[in-house]
Amino acid sequence: LSWMQERNSIIGDNYRWPHVIPYVLEDNLEMNAKGLILKAFEQYRLKTCIDFKPWEGEKNYISVFKGSGCWSSVGNIQMGLQQLSIGTNCDRIGTIQHEFLHALGFWHEQSRSDRDDYVTIVWDRIQSGKEHNFNKYDDKTSDFLNVPYDYNSVMHYSKTAFRNGTESTIITNIPDFMDVIGQRMDFSDYDLQKLNRLYNCSSSLSFMDTCSFELENICGMIQSSDDNSDWQRLSQVPAGPNTDHTNMGECKDSGYFMHFNTSAATEGSTALLESRIFDPKRGFQCLQFYLYHSGHESDQLHVFVREYTSAHPNGTLRFIEEIKGSPETYWQLHHVSLNVTSKFRVVFKGVRGSGLSNGGLSIDDINLSETQCPHHVWHIRNFTHLLNTSPAGEAGRIYSPPFYSSKGYAFQVTLYINGTTDNPFNLGIYLSLISGANDDHLQWPCAWQQGTMILLDQHPDIRQRMSNQRSITTDPQKLSDSSSNFFWDRPDIVGSVATFPNGTEFRRGPGLGTAAFLTHERLRSRDFIKEDGVYILLTMEDISHLLSTEPSVSPTVVTSTAKGPSFCPDNPCENDGVCVMVDRAQVCRCPAGDGWWYMGEKCERKGTAQENIVIAVSSTVAVFVVMLIVTITTAVCLKKKYRKGKENRENLTLEE
Repeated sequence: LSWMQERNSIIGDNYRWPHVIPYVLEDNLEMNAKGLILKAFEQYRLKTCIDFKPWEGEKNYISVFKGSGCWSSVGNIQMGLQQLSIGTNCDRIGTIQHEFLHALGFWHEQSRSDRDDYVTIVWDRIQSGKEHNFNKYDDKTSDFLNVPYDYNSVMHYSKTAFRNGTESTIITNIPDFMDVIGQRMDFSDYDLQKLNRLYNCSSSLSFMDTCSFELENICGMIQSSDDNSDWQRLSQVPAGPNTDHTNMGECKDSGYFMHFNTSAATEGSTALLESRIFDPKRGFQCLQFYLYHSGHESDQLHVFVREYTSAHPNGTLRFIEEIKGSPETYWQLHHVSLNVTSKFRVVFKGVRGSGLSNGGLSIDDINLSETQCPHHVWHIRNFTHLLNTSPAGEAGRIYSPPFYSSKGYAFQVTLYINGTTDNPFNLGIYLSLISGANDDHLQWPCAWQQGTMILLDQHPDIRQRMSNQRSITTDPQKLSDSSSNFFWDRPDIVGSVATFPNGTEFRRGPGLGTAAFLTHERLRSRDFIKEDGVYILLTMEDISHLLSTEPSVSPTVVTSTAKGPSFCPDNPCENDGVCVMVDRAQVCRCPAGDGWWYMGEKCERKGTAQENIVIAVSSTVAVFVVMLIVTITTAVCLKKKYRKGKENRENLTLEE
């Protein structure tokens, strides 16, 4: 297979995909995996210039299916259909990002030519037949793009990868990194650096702006003339905040935020802070920022957009959302969904209320992207104390408030702070349906709702976050382990009695999730815990439209493009058969009519519905029928083309 290693190598422009990659999701994929693949594509769009589109007959494309395990070829192998397997237990967004990085042209990090400087592979501990995953590629085959070795790469195996016993197959030469390798949270900074260098990305697709106000130019924001107060760039306020959110006071001579001092403003005073102008591409955006409220509860923050159109070249203000509430002694995360299609600015309008204020409104760590906002936010405060005092198992679990999905299903998240009894020192997370106000009007068992739970990495720049997430999907046919009930049936039927903190009783259905959501070691890294709090972002959405995802190409679509099969240079077909090229081979398409047809490799044999009946067909009708057959056959070829090629799998070097 050595020739295929060269053929699949990262070096060579032939093995690059176009920046927009055609794909097919085969119907045999698990539904949870289908939804997660689309979420993985969103991460590529947010952090790179790589995009994905449903296949429409392009020559080379990726067909994602449920095979045995998680694997992909390396690079664009120029063979038409290129398979990528997302099998059982591969339905994690980091695993999917990993496999698509293989397809984009990346080997495993531990396959670098310089890997022996950083890790030691213990060959006799590797499962038989899996050794190829630990191959090392020289610099004629693999280019690490002048980026340092990355223990934190999503392409690096863990210390236990493919082990045949209980001992590590990979040992890091710096011991501190033994529990760092193998993360499947998200792209690392170096992963993105390499991918963006390889594909010459100068910007990412859905990212718009990030601002932590560390620079005096405040990210090009402007103070509006349509107000009577201003926002100030400060590093602390006596009434709070004492520090900015970006650095939490840990960096000397840095750490700024924008503040509207309502204590010095009269009732009704306003202060407008406007972003620079953005040019949207997708028609939906998510604005995320942190707010510290130290004013009076009647002080408010209003979010507007100023939209610029040919009819209104100077821009018109459109109100989006009002944010109000009691003052708090901590930064609070907010999301605002936008739906802008023309050039626009984001406008933060502070409004002075009527009561006594000692402080004001502060904003920091703004991120704007053309992505969907999470539906709900669960903020868990005093988290370090919980982490240090919670026992493993049920005694150490906490419950989220109740939330409602977009379809009206009530649900709740359970977090095991110190893991389950069998799996301590991990966060465990589970999602349950609970009895809710809409249950009489909903479909039961609950069908194909995908719940996503994201532990937010609170890095100030959304592009550099490595959040940890899991998704579960409600399969209406799934049965409970302990009974013949449907797992996702109405909680009043399959749930157990539970009580909200205010004493209200409800029913909580069984939970689905993982006992190994995130190790405590990883949890304490990065910015998962900030200001002694964590944020879990929650979304539950209907993915029933993904039940059937294989392409169906109509004849009209095919014949209007130049992507169908080409005709042969000469025609060996008899009896007015038409010759077309299919996978570089000549194939005869034989004519047929009512009750008769030609068959055989060269259309040499005639078959009829009744052997004693001969139907004469004029040459005009024959030509018409021939062309009809060519058109229909072309459509069938396109429908089936993406299936072809599975027999090539044994000839490929596949990376898992």
